[in-house]
Amino acid sequence: MKLSIRKGHVVLAALVVALGVAVYLNWNYTESGGFVEPVNGTSKETEQNEKDPGKAEETANYGDAYFVEARLSRTQSRDEAMDAVKYMLEDAKLDEKTMLKLTNQATALALRIEKEGKIENILKAKGFSECMVYLDEQKADVIVKSDGLTDSEAAQVMDAVLSEAKIPHQNISIIEIK
Repeated sequence: MKLSIRKGHVVLAALVVALGVAVYLNWNYTESGGFVEPVNGTSKETEQNEKDPGKAEETANYGDAYFVEARLSRTQSRDEAMDAVKYMLEDAKLDEKTMLKLTNQATALALRIEKEGKIENILKAKGFSECMVYLDEQKADVIVKSDGLTDSEAAQVMDAVLSEAKIPHQNISIIEIK
């Protein structure tokens, strides 16, 4: 029994490190992402903003504030979940079956975080300035900053999700934030 508890702690430590790396990489790539200029140098938003600069600032602030708040909320809920799993795994009274179940849950959470980060980074590489991805076992919600997705952009979002997650395409929802 002692060997399996030590083995469980090693696995837990590896998962915590992997989770930390995933969160750091997600944060790092998010911070380095920026606005990608349109090819022709103008956009509908740019033209509208020249007519009404106050509206442009209000619109940009809402979108930016949403993504900042969403990232903070997601990080807090993940931290709470990992702390709960870690606390339960530290309980010496757990039987091996329960320990394995908790370890599997921590592993699944770490993998989901890694996939979400990969999809977000793929979308940023494709030109989306801001995005958030939430994965469940059979569902994905993708939130992108956009003034109206084209069919091509929606296809890019779908491709990014399908390349990293085994989710039926009908269970992928794309939500636009201006």
